[in-house]
Amino acid sequence: MSENTADLSTTPRLYVEGPLSAGREIALRDAPAHYLGSVMRRQPGDMVRLFDGTSGEWAARVLAVARKSVTLVVAAPSAPQEAMADLWLCFAPLKRGRIDWLVEKACELGVARLVPVITRRTIVDRLNAERLQAHMIEAAEQCGRTALPVLAEPVTLPSLMRDWPVERALYFADETGGARLVETVMPGPAAFLVGPEGGFMTEEAAMIRAVPAAKPVSLGRRILRADTAAIAVISVWQALVGD
Repeated sequence: MSENTADLSTTPRLYVEGPLSAGREIALRDAPAHYLGSVMRRQPGDMVRLFDGTSGEWAARVLAVARKSVTLVVAAPSAPQEAMADLWLCFAPLKRGRIDWLVEKACELGVARLVPVITRRTIVDRLNAERLQAHMIEAAEQCGRTALPVLAEPVTLPSLMRDWPVERALYFADETGGARLVETVMPGPAAFLVGPEGGFMTEEAAMIRAVPAAKPVSLGRRILRADTAAIAVISVWQALVGD
C-alpha cells in the first residue's frame, strides 16, 4: 500500500463526476468545497477519498483551498469497485420525506436499480430526480459504497408488467396473501414490487399475478407502510441470497 493510501479510514469521502485516474486534478465548488474547506478544514497536503460510481475509490490530495473552491489531485486507488447484487426495487412514489428516506436506505442496502411505478392509488406522479440522487450520493458517501443505484424514469404499472423480463423474479408484496418470503426467494436476478399506501387495486393485483415471473409473497400479519415494507423485503433478500 502506498503512502497516499496507508491510512484513509478517517478521511472525508466524496462523490465526484468521473472517470477517476491518477494525476487528474479536480476543482470542487459550492457544497463539496464548503464541506472540505470550512467544515472538515482540509489543508493543502491533506488526503480525501473520492468515488464516481464506476471507478472504485481513489485517494486524492488537497492542492489548494480557497474561499469558494478546493482543488484536488487524484493519487492512487484505495478500494476496488464493488460488485452489486442484481436487485431492483419497483415502488409507487411516496410523499417527500418518505421517498427520500426510502431511496437513501435502498442505496445503503445495495439495490442496483430503483423503478418508480405509477399505480391507480399513487398520489405522487412527479419526482425530483436531482434531490433523490443527492440523497443516494450522501448515503453512499457515508456508507463506503463505490456504486450508486440507477434511478429509472417513472413507468406505469401496465407498461412495467407488459415488458417484464422473464428471467427476473418479481416478488410481489401482496396484502391479500402469498408464500412466506423466506421460503420463496431464490438466487438470481430479482425485483421487489411494493405498492402505494392503500395497496394495489384488485385489477392491478390480477395483472401482476398474470406475469409468469411474479411470485406473490406475504410480509406477515403486521400492516406495514409502503416504505417500511420495501426496506423489510430488501433486507430479507440480502440476508438470504444477496451480497
